Amino acid sequence: MAMSVSVTQAVAAQYAGIVIDAKTGKVLYSEDPDGIRFPASLTKMMTLYLVFEALESGRISLDSRVPVSAHAAAEPPSKLGVRAGGSITVEQGIQALVTRSANDMATALGEFLGGSEARFAQMMTTKARSLGMTRTVYRNAHGLPNDEQVTTARDQARLSIALRQHFPQYYGYFSTRSFKFGKQTIGNHNRLLGVVRGVDGIKTGYTRAAGYNLATSAEVDGRSIVGVVLGSTSGARRNEQMKKLVAKYLPQASRSANTNLIAKFRSAPVAAPVEIADVPVPVTAPVAAATAKVAAAPVISAKPGQVDVAYASTGGSNAAAAALESMVQAPAPAPKPVQETAKAKAPAAEKPVDVDNIVTASTNSRSGWFIQIGTSPDRDMALELLRKAQDKGGKVLRSATPFTVAYNSGAEKLFRARFSGFDDQNSAVNACKTLKRIGIGCWATQ
Repeated sequence: MAMSVSVTQAVAAQYAGIVIDAKTGKVLYSEDPDGIRFPASLTKMMTLYLVFEALESGRISLDSRVPVSAHAAAEPPSKLGVRAGGSITVEQGIQALVTRSANDMATALGEFLGGSEARFAQMMTTKARSLGMTRTVYRNAHGLPNDEQVTTARDQARLSIALRQHFPQYYGYFSTRSFKFGKQTIGNHNRLLGVVRGVDGIKTGYTRAAGYNLATSAEVDGRSIVGVVLGSTSGARRNEQMKKLVAKYLPQASRSANTNLIAKFRSAPVAAPVEIADVPVPVTAPVAAATAKVAAAPVISAKPGQVDVAYASTGGSNAAAAALESMVQAPAPAPKPVQETAKAKAPAAEKPVDVDNIVTASTNSRSGWFIQIGTSPDRDMALELLRKAQDKGGKVLRSATPFTVAYNSGAEKLFRARFSGFDDQNSAVNACKTLKRIGIGCWATQ
């Protein structure tokens, strides 16, 4: 993907920001939230997402040793400074990313999980798509300059919410004020921690091309928000802007006790990347004003059998899905999630799969308990998702009835892939637990 210099400069020079109520999904504030920007070290949030996912699945532990290659050791600062041939624990790597934003440790973790940094970057992009981050692509694990590594404020807010919702057992690392490594005591680059009431993370970022970036989570008196600022002209201005956003919009956030109202969009752990194709992105107004071309924001080009989940969930409710799908999703037309030539053709099903022609997210002609395994913008892919889950789920889904629910998200129709036929909450939850053990992301709801 080639970007002209004028586009790079336009992207780098422009501010973008968003604040989202983390309990309802409501956008409280936004300014060019879907404009293409460079993530800088916010990239490490996705690196950590995949680390946390590997920890949760048991593939690695906090004590696992991460080897440091010559390539990782050669990354420019900020860095931890471990020599090639050395190693760190996974936990030390996490702490190094959160505090010093260590580029060498980001690369080491990427190579450890993906085999190579390039392959890990493909895994990152695949995961971004499964989380609904439609305008983000990764080319490295650390966020050092690469014109092909792009994102938006909305996508980074979505990732921030996913980190909070999916990994509460690990999210506390983002509030680490300092950690000791050898004789070093390393402080956190996030200057809002301990200064702004309620702020508990998440990540800072800076490169000359990206400007000063910050993703922030704050929670006070039962209210909770996530804010993202991209492209500030200095660290001080970035921090002041975020302070103002927290002060203004945190009091406007909901105090609802239903803290699961943000849908937990998750897919099965990424075991292998899919191919990445360059597909044109709609040009945002500021970039168009610069009379430049955005060549592409790559999206998944899936081969049959490679894409299992467009959006999947492990918890929440219909209201939750509606909240994040309709409010957090970019209103601008997004690139096609799957190329037309790569659509999976639906074979004859053993059970008929019906489509409820429902265009709202809150109504459903079916009753009782069901499980949802994913959401797709394409009906055939939703059907294929159900068939693959049925084949893999075996007796767990033998008596369940697959169906899809069509609903509108802005100008786009999406299809939820679901199974009904569960007698009560326990049977639905237990079925979902079994499915997750074999790599099928899901959530149960009534």
